[in-house]
Amino acid sequence: MISDNKSVTRPEFYRFHNGQKAALPFSAEEYTARLAGLRAAMAAADVGACVLTSMHNIAYYSGFLYCAFGRPYALVVTPEADVTISAGIDAGQPWRRCHGDNITYTDWQRDNYWRAIRSVAGTGKLIGFEGDHLTLMQQEKLVAFLAPSALHDMAPATMRQRMHKSAAEICLIRAGANVADVGGFAIREAVRAGAREIDVAMAGRDAMEAEIARRFPDAEYRDTWVWFQSGLNTDGAHNPVTARVLTRGDILSLNTFPMISGYYTALERTMFVGEVDAASLAVWQDNIAAHEYGMSLLRPSVSCAEVTHHLNAFLDDRGMLQYRTFGYGHSFGVLSHYYGREAGLELREDIDTVLEPGMVVSMEPMLTIPAGQPGAGGYREHDILVITETGAEDITHYPYGPEFNVVG
Repeated sequence: MISDNKSVTRPEFYRFHNGQKAALPFSAEEYTARLAGLRAAMAAADVGACVLTSMHNIAYYSGFLYCAFGRPYALVVTPEADVTISAGIDAGQPWRRCHGDNITYTDWQRDNYWRAIRSVAGTGKLIGFEGDHLTLMQQEKLVAFLAPSALHDMAPATMRQRMHKSAAEICLIRAGANVADVGGFAIREAVRAGAREIDVAMAGRDAMEAEIARRFPDAEYRDTWVWFQSGLNTDGAHNPVTARVLTRGDILSLNTFPMISGYYTALERTMFVGEVDAASLAVWQDNIAAHEYGMSLLRPSVSCAEVTHHLNAFLDDRGMLQYRTFGYGHSFGVLSHYYGREAGLELREDIDTVLEPGMVVSMEPMLTIPAGQPGAGGYREHDILVITETGAEDITHYPYGPEFNVVG
């Protein structure tokens, strides 16, 4: 049995501030303002310390985007401090890529993560946490290590804050929409009979990654991808890419998802290889009409539910409502498409949130016609819009419709 070297001090946690701070996605003033908003919500609920654990909230308030690999991470916010808690495997990168302080916990002893959190949060306080992220096991450990006087779910307050975008966020999201367009044009060039879904998807992904690196030379690059589907594989919006070979007359679904410093955007378009039959064209045009009508409804003082009911009636009048399979759009922001969905800002029947200037939402109706019926396949258009004082600005510029998207 190998024994520990007694001459080596093995701490539970420590500060490894290795190198200089790197350029973050936003200014120090932006993060300070976000933290001020969080602290105001904490004060309103008498929260003495807030322990955030999700990728989206840690990135939103600190700029640090973690990669878990089975390890937990945190951002601890008190009235006086904001400290990210990261695993030793990451060394100094979390310090360099975060706003504020950072503590590294070690693997030498189980639950050093919670000991590091306790060193900032203290014990006996009313503790804020994320009810939609913290597991039951980790909540038990929170109680054991922090001995809170009570717990308060801060997830709804943080989501409401993230739903309202700053000017700096909108600038980054606008750039992301431009990058998504770049991916769309690259996909259009790659579409041809005989190509595989995976070949077309890689063309779009490579073009977007190169464009992100060109526009944002100081950023970290990760998680930009493409879903490109054909034939029956278009029936679901998030169906994975396959090696299916495209044939003339195939329905296609173009989906580009660039991520810039934790902010996702998206472009989605219906396409056909070479030609489109009459039945498919009729469904496609119905969905385009719903898409255009939906975009015209997006403006301040209208609720998500109102937009949804109007679109339901529009499709019902055309006998197409039964082919709708999910909501008509959702918020865009930090990790909002994939990890940190801002569920309070979705275009669904059960969401009463009223649209306000500074919100960013998609319009993305989809109709799915089952196999064996005329026009079988999934039809989808997707634009991102910024709610303004008087209406909405469409920041997606890749064209939709058969005039541009019957290709190859």
